[in-house]
Parts: sequence; C-alpha cells; structure tokens
Amino acid sequence: MIEVLQSVVALIVTLSILVTFHEFGHYYVARLCNVHVLRFSVGFGKPIFMKRGRAPAQVSPPGDQKIGTRSNEPLEGTEFAVAAIPLGGYVKMLDERDGFVADDQLHLAFNRKPVLQRIAIVAAGPIANFLLAIVAYWVLFTVGVSGISPILGEISPDTLAGKGGFSQGQEIVSIDGKATQSWSDVNLALFSRIGETGNVSFQVKPQGASDATQSITIPITNWLAGADNPSPAADLGLQLNYPSISAIIGGLVEGEAAARGGLHVGDEILSFGNYPVEDWSDLVSKIHENGDSTVELKVLRGGATELTLYVKPKLVTRDGKKVGFLGASRKSVEWPEEMKREVSYPIYSAWIPALEKTWSVTVFTLSSIKKMIEGAISTKNLSGPITIAKVANATAQSGLESFVGFIALLSISLGVLNLLPIPILDGGHLLYYFVELITKRPVPEKIQIWGAQLGMFIIVGVMLLAFYNDLMRL
Repeated sequence: MIEVLQSVVALIVTLSILVTFHEFGHYYVARLCNVHVLRFSVGFGKPIFMKRGRAPAQVSPPGDQKIGTRSNEPLEGTEFAVAAIPLGGYVKMLDERDGFVADDQLHLAFNRKPVLQRIAIVAAGPIANFLLAIVAYWVLFTVGVSGISPILGEISPDTLAGKGGFSQGQEIVSIDGKATQSWSDVNLALFSRIGETGNVSFQVKPQGASDATQSITIPITNWLAGADNPSPAADLGLQLNYPSISAIIGGLVEGEAAARGGLHVGDEILSFGNYPVEDWSDLVSKIHENGDSTVELKVLRGGATELTLYVKPKLVTRDGKKVGFLGASRKSVEWPEEMKREVSYPIYSAWIPALEKTWSVTVFTLSSIKKMIEGAISTKNLSGPITIAKVANATAQSGLESFVGFIALLSISLGVLNLLPIPILDGGHLLYYFVELITKRPVPEKIQIWGAQLGMFIIVGVMLLAFYNDLMRL
C-alpha cells in the first residue's frame, strides 16, 4: 500500500512539473502577444486551489481603432488553478469562438491575432518541454552523469554476438558511429535499430588495449519486429560484465509467491530443490524452468539460521513463453570502481552535450512512433499512467540524478507527442495555422469539427490501449 501511495505521489509530482512548463510556454508567449489569458490550470476538473492575478493593464484597443460594443465589466486577472485530476492542464485564452467578446476587448482575443503569433503561442508549449529537457541534461552533464562501462561479460559462442567475434572483456566503444560511453548508451543505440534490416556496426576495444579498436558487424533482418518486450542486447547475446550477485532477497512483491512462502528481505537462497544455487542469475533460471511447481528452498536467514521453505511460483508470460515467477528482487550490488564511469563537462560547455542528448532522444522517439505505426514495434510497448507512476517512483528512490533524467526523457516525449499533426493536439492546431498561412484563409470550421472528432477518437483510443498495457503488466 505504501509503495502504491509513493507511486501516486511520484506520478503527480512528475506530471505537474511537465504540465506546468508546457502550459507556461503557452501562457508566456500569449502574454507577449498581448492575448488575455483567462485561466492557467494544472490538472483538469474542479479546482482545489485558485488564485487570481492582476487585471490586464491595457483594456482599450491601440491607435484609432473604432469601438462598437463596449463591455459592461472590465476583464479580470488570470485565474491560476490547481485542479483535482492531475493528468494534464490547459491555458484558456480570450477567444470569440468560446463566446461573446466586446469590441473594446477584441484586440486581446487569441483568434484576432495574426497567424504567425497564433503559431508562436501554440508552439511555445512543446518548445518549453524541449527547453526543460535541455536544462535538465545541462545540469546533469555539469554535475556529472554516472553510468556503467560497457564492458562485456561471458559471451556464448552460439549467439549472434559469439558468432560475430565478440568476447568477454571487450568494451563497446561505438555503435553505428555513435560513441557509447556507458551501458545505457549501448541499449539506446540498439533499441533504435529494432524493426530494421541491415547491419549493426560495432567498434570494440579488446581487453587491456589502450587505443586499438576492432570492427564487428552483425546482420539483422526485421530485427525483433513486433516483439512484446524486446531486449536487443540479450537477443544478440551481449551481456554486461556484472559483478558476482549473491542470491539474496532485496525486495518482495506483496501477495506473490515469495512473500506467501515465508521469504524475508535479506534471506540468502542456498539451494533450489536438490540443486545448489550459485548466484542470483542461477536462481532466476531455476525459477523460470520450474514453472508453477512447488519447490523446496534452503534459506540462510540472518547469516546464521538455516530454514526450509516451500514455495509455489506462479506462471507468467515472458517473451511468448510461460515461466515461473517468484515475486522477489535481488539485493542491490555495489559496482566495482573500475566498472563505474562518470561523464561531466564544464558548466559553460555542458549545453553542447545537453543539446545533442535532447536531439538524439527526440529522433529516437519519432523513430519509435513511426515504427509502431508501421507495426515494426509492438503496441504492447506503449505505456500509460500506471507504468509512468512506477518508473517515476523507482527513479525518485534511485536518486536525484535518475529522477531528473526521467523528467528530461518524459518532457521530450510530451513535446514530440504534442507536435504530432493530430487535431486537438498542439500539432493539429499548428497544421491548421500553416494551411491558413499558405492559403491566406482559415481552415473551414466544418473540417475543424471533423478533425476534432477524429483527433479525440485517436487520443482516447491510444490512452485506453496504454492503460490496458499497464494493467497487463501488473
């Protein structure tokens, strides 16, 4: 229950940060363009907090503009609200399409502004998200980004990596010409090739070598296309040179087999049935192979007391196969210093890698969306609020660096998604305004209404699919 509450709080904090920056982008540029903002809301539904800003200073049209109908009441200041449903937000501006606007206030209405100003106001939201990501990465690269050196562990000769020439102890220097300074860089580069056909080009540094590198090429064909939970590195047979991980329980999932069977955090699994357990990976393999049969576990508790417990794992689906699931996680392991790597830059130049990182994640996000539409990436990889909440909670517990990195990643995703040319999203409005810019006349209202209905259908459908995927992952 506590973990659920932590995840909910983490979700609210994460989305509030992203939404606030996004909507502030709209608000700030609207004010620059002298558009009156009626409400700035973080969240939807009934406001639980409200504060009104100062009334606009200019309430009369500029110059010698003639005034017909005058307003009976002056415009009030912007309402700044926090609403009950924290899954988004909005900026509501003065607009004739939403109701009557008096002649002496028309110059403050959004719909009366030149099309270039309307484009700037709408684009400002996604741009604010990209700026947030750049600033987040700039901070991370200034203080230093920690990671694990991409040094390979044991390579099976039967895998693509083994057949291609990889061996234990090699360090992956680059993939497809992109430098890989950490294992996360390796994963990102490989994920970007999912669904493709061609060659993945590696540059590796042999163990003990200083500058010499070796080229390795692995051919792929529709690689992992449609896989529900793709794991590119594992599919190739590449694995990190992990330190020895003892089979010690670090966490339990409430209500699952391990907790029901009497296992405690800190217990060390000595044997599984009649077979000794060498390390954590050996335990995981045995659990997977065992399925849902009840098994006898020899456990060392408190470093002194040996116990015998009987546990019945449950069956779950992993990569299309039914495997046993215990519901326990390993104890965290301290990486040896020689495996750790920290990348940092001077404060005055850290913005360069920050821009590069933002650009690479943006391209990766767009590529993933394109592949999902084409069917090369399974839609089961789409995530909703439950998964975001769990990841937000995990990154928050891992430390400020992980959480800031997650905020940057989500901010880019939000910016990209809002720029998609789907009606009701910022990208859909921008499409209309660019058409207006070219044709010198607005898109017909009937087409905009049809577009809004189509856009709502698409967005609701995607949200339901993402939520369904979240439930299936539970």
